[in-house]
Amino acid sequence: MGKISARIGQENEELAAAYLTNCGYTVLGRNFRGGGGELDIIAEKDGVVYFVEVKARRSGSQVTAIEAVTPNKKRRLAAAAEAWLYQMRGGEADCSFILITVENTPGGTPKIDLIEDFLLW
Repeated sequence: MGKISARIGQENEELAAAYLTNCGYTVLGRNFRGGGGELDIIAEKDGVVYFVEVKARRSGSQVTAIEAVTPNKKRRLAAAAEAWLYQMRGGEADCSFILITVENTPGGTPKIDLIEDFLLW
């Protein structure tokens, strides 16, 4: 990933973290690597740990943010979540997965959507 792509990705993750905070989640961590995958954000709300994947696209992109989460990516997210749970909670916690999509339009305000339990699809 180039420097510009990395910066844009980080900016979108910052937007997602702020959105989660505004929705009452507590951000526990960012960019956790383990189990062969990476978790963009780990958050908690009402005693449930949420593993958050952030996907951003420009308005009108051919592949939607949801379509960009491939079955292989889902497997890596689950493995990373399992590693986090083992390291941070002894392997036990109520947990779920969230996909936050950020749609960027030139000169406009980004549109943010939160999709719960997206690994079940």
